[in-house]
Amino acid sequence: MSDPKDSRYIIVMGVSGCGKTTVGAELARALGVPFLDGDDYHPPENKRKMAASIPLTDDERWPWLAALAAAMHESSNETGACVSACSALKRSYRDFLRQHLDGQVTFVFLAGDKQTILDRMAHRHHEYMPASLLDSQYQTLEPPAADEPSVTQFIKDPVETIVQNVVSSLTQST
Repeated sequence: MSDPKDSRYIIVMGVSGCGKTTVGAELARALGVPFLDGDDYHPPENKRKMAASIPLTDDERWPWLAALAAAMHESSNETGACVSACSALKRSYRDFLRQHLDGQVTFVFLAGDKQTILDRMAHRHHEYMPASLLDSQYQTLEPPAADEPSVTQFIKDPVETIVQNVVSSLTQST
């Protein structure tokens, strides 16, 4: 595994409702780098489909992932790094992102049980991601393997603790 402290790109990943945007924004603030929310790079047709409780296919995800990777590359050019929130549920999606980014990528996997996520989703409004898609997200989820540069954090911990743990992991020497 590559050393996470050398990461140019940090991608906060996990199923919908796990806190990717909240943790990602706080992590970017703590690191003093830009934050990009992957949701902002979905084309309107993807958003309409998800709003109708229809899971996306791989073919519908590749252009979204390419757009996000391009935006991350551009964003990191000014500060040398950036943080993004992106579900990145499958290893093939994470491999795609690594192949389309020009530096070390570390994934922060926000792990949590389905009931905790459902409880969170019941108390939030999302533009297009209904709780009805959560089952398909868990069916698709492939947690990062041991050979992928990643840090796993459990969503029951407070956001501040998660961010501190990730920053510590990213900055500790090998």
